[in-house]
Amino acid sequence: MNWDLFFKALEKIGTRYFLIALIAFIIFYVLFRNKLFHQKIQQKFPKTIDYLREGGYSLSTMIIFSLIVVLLNSPAIGPHTTRYKEIGEFGWLYYFSAFPIMFFMHDAYFYFAHRIMHHPTLFKHVHLIHHHSTNPSPWAAYAFHPLEAIVEQGIVVIFYFTIPIHITHLAIFFLFSIIYNVYGHLGYEIYPRGFNKTMVGKWVNTSTNHNQHHQYFKGNYGLYTLIWDRVFGTIRSDYDQHFESIKMRKQTNN
Repeated sequence: MNWDLFFKALEKIGTRYFLIALIAFIIFYVLFRNKLFHQKIQQKFPKTIDYLREGGYSLSTMIIFSLIVVLLNSPAIGPHTTRYKEIGEFGWLYYFSAFPIMFFMHDAYFYFAHRIMHHPTLFKHVHLIHHHSTNPSPWAAYAFHPLEAIVEQGIVVIFYFTIPIHITHLAIFFLFSIIYNVYGHLGYEIYPRGFNKTMVGKWVNTSTNHNQHHQYFKGNYGLYTLIWDRVFGTIRSDYDQHFESIKMRKQTNN
């Protein structure tokens, strides 16, 4: 066990997650919770015990993510991966092209893995932990059962054995990923009114969309996009109406 690598990975993953979730929490749940309350998707706040549960499982997830990083970079596995160090090996064109490839790979992986997690047996014993957050906060983004955390990190394993991955690809990509994941669990809708029906917006996952999934447990399985939900007919029929109802609320003087 390479403990030095483990703690470095845990520091990077933990710092990235903690800072982004904390900034979102301070802005929306502390400083401007009253001023922005009209944009709170569910018109109530989680209880303290919910924040503690989410934080505890998030810590477990970060430890598991870090252990998998150590395993992938071990002497037994590392040499057999597609990881590379010099950008010149594949050039700058590939370097930047890899990001949209990773985006769509992760988006598809998450959708299908997520739907499988909703099989009654897996849901009851694994995915239900995440769904205890029926009114999620930013701290719910990594609140997974340990087995689900392994599944979530499975996309990294796929990256490491399918497409060439530069040492900075994962750092940059998962910075974007956790930002969008925290937004998805934010509990507030920050996209403007009508966004969900624009040419681009109708394909983009929103906090409202994912919040409905947490509240009702069925439908809206996507991560970054709504492509798979729309293709397979799993988007909730009341999504557009719910999005619009939130954006039509008026700000009060609370």
